[in-house]
Amino acid sequence: MESPPKSPNRTSGTSLMENLLGLLRVRVKRGINLAVRDVRSSDPYAVIKMGKQKLKTRVMKKNVNPEWNEDLTLSISDPNLPIKLTVYDHDTFSKDDKMGDAEFTINPYLEALRMHLEGLPSGTIISRVQPSRQNCLAEESCIVWTDGRVVQDICLRLRNVECGEVELQLQWIDLPGSKGL
Repeated sequence: MESPPKSPNRTSGTSLMENLLGLLRVRVKRGINLAVRDVRSSDPYAVIKMGKQKLKTRVMKKNVNPEWNEDLTLSISDPNLPIKLTVYDHDTFSKDDKMGDAEFTINPYLEALRMHLEGLPSGTIISRVQPSRQNCLAEESCIVWTDGRVVQDICLRLRNVECGEVELQLQWIDLPGSKGL
């Protein structure tokens, strides 16, 4: 018996794993000098979006310098999609106030991963990403070989707000059965 012809634009035959490159662990480390949205402080939380994925940290009560140190994991199938971070002030009785946003791409990070650098001394800087009008970096971001892994520390300056920065760290997780890099 012949199988029916597959139309070229149908993706039902491909599993999710076939399109998946791997997982990106985004550690939302801390917020620095975030905007005050309540009387004297704010109750901030961060939301990370990439394509249809949306993840958020816990709310930190009355703190404009929150230490989240939370790991949020994104599934990466399209590495060209930007990652958007938005910080909100949690309000109990009204809509949460926006406390700024920032966007970044993971292309420089993925390029460093694709170099397959094994055996480097821990702490070796693989590449540097400079702040520019095209990104939201508050300072130079280094992609570093640390303990057998490629890690990128990022400090983002929030836009559409009077002040505030958020520190992140990127780390790649290879998934067995995924397309890989």
